[in-house]
Amino acid sequence: MTVAVLLVSHGGSRWLPAVLTGIAEQTTHPDRRVAVDTGSKDDSADLIAAAWGEDALATASRGTSFGEAVDLGLAAAGDVEWVWLLHDDANPAPTALAELLAAARAHPEADVLGPKLREWPSLRRLLEVGVTLTGTGRRETGLERGEYDQGQHDEVRRVLAVNTAGMLVRRSVLVELGGLDRALPVFGNDLDLGWRAAAAGHTTLIVPQALVFHAEAAHRGTRRTPLTGRHTHYQERRAALYTLLANVRTRGLVFQTVRLAVGTLLRMIGFLLVRSVGEALDELAALLSLYARPGQIRRARAARRPHRTADPATVRALLAPWWLPYRHGLDLVGDLVAAASHQAQDVAERRRAAGLAAGGHPVRPRVEDDDELGTDTGLVARFLTSPVAVAATAFVVLALVGARAAFGRVSGGALSPAPGGAGDWWRLQAEYWHPLLTGTDVPAPPYVPALAVLATVLGGSAGAAVSALLLLAVPFAFWGAWRFLRVTGHLVSPQGVSRWLLVGGAATFALVPATSGAWGEGRFGTVATAALLPWLAHAALGFGDPDPDRRWRAAWRTGLLLALATAFTPALWLFALGVGALVLVLGLLVDRRAVGDRSVLGPPATALAVVPVLLVPWLLPLVRDGAWSGLLMEAGRLPSAALGAIDLLTGRAADTGAPTPLGVTVLVLAVLALVPRGSRVVVLICWLVALVAALNALVLAQVSEELAATTFWPGLGVFVVILQGAWLTAVVVAGQEALRQRGRRAGRVAGLLTATVLTVVPALGLAWFVVGAENQLSGDARPAVPAYMVQSSALGPAHGVLILDGSVEDGVSYSVRRGDGTTVGEDEVQALTPEDRAFTATVRALVSRPTTAVVNALADQGIEYVVLQAPADSRVAATLDATNGLSQASAEDRSTRAWHVDQELDPDALTGPDSWQRTALLVLQALALLLVLVLAGPTRRRERP
Repeated sequence: MTVAVLLVSHGGSRWLPAVLTGIAEQTTHPDRRVAVDTGSKDDSADLIAAAWGEDALATASRGTSFGEAVDLGLAAAGDVEWVWLLHDDANPAPTALAELLAAARAHPEADVLGPKLREWPSLRRLLEVGVTLTGTGRRETGLERGEYDQGQHDEVRRVLAVNTAGMLVRRSVLVELGGLDRALPVFGNDLDLGWRAAAAGHTTLIVPQALVFHAEAAHRGTRRTPLTGRHTHYQERRAALYTLLANVRTRGLVFQTVRLAVGTLLRMIGFLLVRSVGEALDELAALLSLYARPGQIRRARAARRPHRTADPATVRALLAPWWLPYRHGLDLVGDLVAAASHQAQDVAERRRAAGLAAGGHPVRPRVEDDDELGTDTGLVARFLTSPVAVAATAFVVLALVGARAAFGRVSGGALSPAPGGAGDWWRLQAEYWHPLLTGTDVPAPPYVPALAVLATVLGGSAGAAVSALLLLAVPFAFWGAWRFLRVTGHLVSPQGVSRWLLVGGAATFALVPATSGAWGEGRFGTVATAALLPWLAHAALGFGDPDPDRRWRAAWRTGLLLALATAFTPALWLFALGVGALVLVLGLLVDRRAVGDRSVLGPPATALAVVPVLLVPWLLPLVRDGAWSGLLMEAGRLPSAALGAIDLLTGRAADTGAPTPLGVTVLVLAVLALVPRGSRVVVLICWLVALVAALNALVLAQVSEELAATTFWPGLGVFVVILQGAWLTAVVVAGQEALRQRGRRAGRVAGLLTATVLTVVPALGLAWFVVGAENQLSGDARPAVPAYMVQSSALGPAHGVLILDGSVEDGVSYSVRRGDGTTVGEDEVQALTPEDRAFTATVRALVSRPTTAVVNALADQGIEYVVLQAPADSRVAATLDATNGLSQASAEDRSTRAWHVDQELDPDALTGPDSWQRTALLVLQALALLLVLVLAGPTRRRERP
């Protein structure tokens, strides 16, 4: 066997001495030595010439691709049987060539052989033992991340491809296949050559007994060349896409083209979620660069077609399994969840470490805090022996039982029926002109996109989204409150908070939506905000992180959660502004220089500024039209409950709330929390936050406005939630401080009493929620109109129903039902729509002196039926019975009367104008949301040598 070693070099002087020594120390010496240097600016060429002589060195320009360099080396190598390819950063073990040749003799059918690759300079970590490609273009080695070589892969076997760093290939086969593809300048040559060789009936073997140490300089970014540039990921991804499309069978080409496009978008989202914006853009650029040149793929496929002589099933068996990309996707989701969880817990640890550095005393970490509600040690035995974990699980289960009324499609109280599907919410958000009432351009409420996303995730069911919101609000609030109170406890004391205090405080807060009555009355805005509030407070704790970068990241997370909560209860943003002003004043009083630091004042200001930007499609039209009521309107039906000072202090947001003593107990404990001296600073901060909430509520309680259909009062339920949360935080912190005073009997008794009360209060509240709570939620009820009218209205918004109510003596009111009737998301739109005076005049004429022109006006407005609600006024009914153009649609002896409009309906009655401004605002919102998600996400740190 004649062998020529072919070494390709480009700026590799830092590795070449060792590589040249490794080649010289081979136990089996090659017959020829050829080197090709592609325009190195260092002394690589001189090193090679000194070791091998000038005759063994060929030079080329800096833009020469790896494939072109191999062609130059083949021409200089002469007539040899085998060619051993090496990179200038690949150092072979002394027996590498001997083992490869021995395997070639033992397997005469083999045409391409490759060594085992280990990482250089670590020498023990495995890089590759053969390589293949997944259907999504991922290079697959079959190795675990960071796997060490312990002889577990030392079996000679057939593979799709081997790395060109150490590849031994028959010269005749390399020439037959046309060498390495020139369209792959650096990356992907090995996979493409291996795929082409397999399709041509050749065999590629991995020989683990042969060992090469590889620095992967180009892949790791250690070496920059004109061919790789600064975007290594772009080059690697483009090479993978090219290899797939150039080699896939014809019948799978269309599917593969679509799959790679969709997969690229998903990969971009994944990179954005870990704040790798550059790699996300590289993904898109690689796809567009390749898809913009379809001729390149056609030429590559045409060149490969004559060599495809092997059975396709043989090649397919060498590719990665079809399910492997999905496993990688699940691994990525797990990594993202773990990264987000670790970053959320890191704030307290860093703050505690900073405190120790400033002179605090080291404290042994409490591992059990993470074990009780964590995800790492969820063993059955450990769970059953942990009273806290059992108690928390029992609380969640009983809370779901208490929320049983939310199973299925529900409505009632302030909750309208859910629309038919997620598409109705997406349409409501996107359209400028809504076919409601007589047509309106009032923007959709800001929570609609959030519900639409939730419904889409749940399979497109809007009813399931509303049910999930009501069912999971209490468990989600409990989880968030647990995390917030635990981190707050560590910020106050290195020992943290007693787990029973955590459970009691978190459970008491989680039940606030239920015990306040908001849940039973269907005030889903207050319920959603209560579920989000502890997570929002937890994110805001990041403003105290010592690291400026983490403070900025906390700003984006806080702004995102604040915008989401504000979408359900807009008054929350006013409260946030008040808290921001309070923090600024306190900062000026404590340390003016710190407040002047951009990284200190900037993050809270950014979090506040994010809200109007993310809610701009709703906010800007309301401000432009002067609809200030909408800026304070809580989600759901109007009118909102008018709350007084007593309601705020006792934690009641509706008449369906729990008995008053439960709320009074929290208030009394919060007052007593001012007593312990060690926690007084934190407790005073909680009371200041509560004061800001109370002042906001008292000011907004004076606001009222007469809208077209009802009287408006701002929704104050959110302030009930904030007050309870602030007071409970103070109680938990003070209770822990009292427990910590082991030397003082009075303090110890006070702490135990607090823990006992925080156990009894949520237990009583939970018992009330499960057994005795009243609620106004029922089935998915619709307005009382006959079924045939409902079926007709489903034909389109032009088939509306005019519903009359009242009498001649008391006055007649009206409403218009279209489509499915008023659903979640449409209440606020209709409430803010100004009165259509022309249509009101038409209705007034209809019930007093109807004429044919009046009936024609109804048809022009898309009114198909007129319904007089029970008890039907006999004089109004008699007037409508005698009206030309109306025919009776119900029996005369029924309490509810109905008439059909016999005139031809205008199919374009509810058609309104489009607006490019609406589209522009939606695009701005989408871009802003994408940016905030990227900036709020965890950062992926790439290891560099």
